[in-house]
Amino acid sequence: MSAATTRSRTPDRLCAEAVDLARAAAEEAAAPGVVGEHVGLVSEGDRVVTHYFECKDFGYRGWRWAVTVARASRAKIVTLDETVLLPGTDALLAPEWVPWSERLRPGDMGPGDLLPTDAEDLRLEPGFSGEDEPAPNSAVSQDMAELVEAEDAEVTGGSPADLPFAPRRGSIAAVAEELGLRRARVLSRYGLHVAADRWEESYGPKTAMAQAAPASCVSCGFLNPIGGSLGQAFGVCANEFSPADGRVVALSYGCGGHSEAAVMPTPPRPAPPVIDETRVDPFPLRPAPDSGSVSIAPDEPSSELGHS
Repeated sequence: MSAATTRSRTPDRLCAEAVDLARAAAEEAAAPGVVGEHVGLVSEGDRVVTHYFECKDFGYRGWRWAVTVARASRAKIVTLDETVLLPGTDALLAPEWVPWSERLRPGDMGPGDLLPTDAEDLRLEPGFSGEDEPAPNSAVSQDMAELVEAEDAEVTGGSPADLPFAPRRGSIAAVAEELGLRRARVLSRYGLHVAADRWEESYGPKTAMAQAAPASCVSCGFLNPIGGSLGQAFGVCANEFSPADGRVVALSYGCGGHSEAAVMPTPPRPAPPVIDETRVDPFPLRPAPDSGSVSIAPDEPSSELGHS
């Protein structure tokens, strides 16, 4: 242990008294009126003291101006070491920086944006180039080679992309061309499962739309099937009135736009009433002559009513 570390941490007197020097240095580095009151000092070592001043900038609440001064051995002149703005215990800090690859969310890409794919992306795996040994589960694996030999097909050497002519049908290069394996990287099994889980969560049987649907997409005429292993569980909706139009939907998904949805029944018509209460029957003020058994006599002369 050095002698410097064993010395007392008591602040140097001349450095502790250099408050005006520290304030002048802080005001020179900051904007006018930003440096506040002196809030304390800390001994950083022998003849090294840091003065703290309040920061009045509204954007740096809780921050402090830290000005470090020092004095050489046997010297009476205090010199400036550095001036920085440091956060306090209750300072307003920016959130922790997160890499762009972790901040990116679906839908963030816009026109002209580029999204580099990591070389170690687990969603992708190397495609078949024709030069390397294909993966055991690949369509051009040893099992496929044995099938080609049994069918007396042709095996074209070299990468399909480097062939001077289109590979003939029946060759391994033609199979790779049809399956899209000539790409540098293809979807891995992990990437396929991740995509399937994402699609099923958005347009799957557990959604509210599917729960209220009259039938599932597997029996809908608007379902457009897709190839590959994903075609066993997914398809593309082609109903323009469906909320999933143009989307990859699970076969167990469904909506009210199903092609075989039942026609809405005609509203029932009530039976005619026995007593029609809506019709008004005429009621004559004078009875008809033939309506009763008593004949109507001519009007008798009016009796005297006693009027003049």
